Amino acid sequence: MDVFYTLVVLLESTIRVSVPLILAALAGLFTERAGVFDIGLEGKMLGAAFAAGSVAYVTQSAPLGLLAAILVSVLLSLVHGYASITQRGSQIVSGVAINFIVAGSTVILGEAWFRQGGRTPALPEGARFGTIDFPFADAVRDIPILGPIYSDLLSGHYVLTYFAFLMVPVSWWVLYRTRFGLRLRAVGENPGAVDTAGISVLWMRYRAVICCGILCGVAGAYLSMAVNAGFVKGMTAGKGYIALAALIFAKWRPKNIMFACLLFGFLDALAIRLQGNPLPFIGQVPVQLMQALPYILTVILLAGFIGKAIPPKAGGIPYVKER
Repeated sequence: MDVFYTLVVLLESTIRVSVPLILAALAGLFTERAGVFDIGLEGKMLGAAFAAGSVAYVTQSAPLGLLAAILVSVLLSLVHGYASITQRGSQIVSGVAINFIVAGSTVILGEAWFRQGGRTPALPEGARFGTIDFPFADAVRDIPILGPIYSDLLSGHYVLTYFAFLMVPVSWWVLYRTRFGLRLRAVGENPGAVDTAGISVLWMRYRAVICCGILCGVAGAYLSMAVNAGFVKGMTAGKGYIALAALIFAKWRPKNIMFACLLFGFLDALAIRLQGNPLPFIGQVPVQLMQALPYILTVILLAGFIGKAIPPKAGGIPYVKER
């Protein structure tokens, strides 16, 4: 049973770590399906996390912190959209620039406003999201096998955790069962045909980057208002890039994105679990190697196990309206 309880704890940690990856990967799904590559997921999440932590501390309100995170992330998405859609600039350069600007500005603003080395003060309970316990979770906790699964693995997560997993089928439904999704996917494959049909390619792409900004905003708020009690500089720690890797690994499909993010989250949770613990037949493993394990395996998986991932045909190509 000790092995079973250890597995439950590991899976619970996997879910917790996977939430921002799922939200960021779904955010990238909307933009890339519309033909806009977005390397700036990392920057939008980081900016949203800073906005959420700052506003939540000042207002002592979790909903206002979440709203601020979404607004900042959408604003950054619109900047990326203006540079890459309206001005037809390089989508890669625009995304990288957002990452660099946000990484520096959050530290500068945090130090100027709070004088705590670029971080926000710790958030009290009313200014952050709490966990949700399912009915009878405490009563059934001691039941073998089913009790820990219900009480610890399914129950006791943050509301944003359930929102992230709910967004997987919602994103599938929006992309594959709505007129908006059909047009969005068509814009990413053949924008000229969409334009000929009288649909604005630029407006569709702007709507895609707005959807991306909303989801990245929720992911950033989750980092600073749920799993952490405030903003810490660089707290995204490459999660935006791992989300991009998961998006490619999943071949731009919502259900596959969820499983890919859970896999990467499991690797991250396993690395945390194994730090400082000797491995059988190997002994003590350096902490630095365990921290790098998720990234190493990400590269290995992308290099050798997904086959050929074909992005949308018009991805990364600015659209010029034919006259």
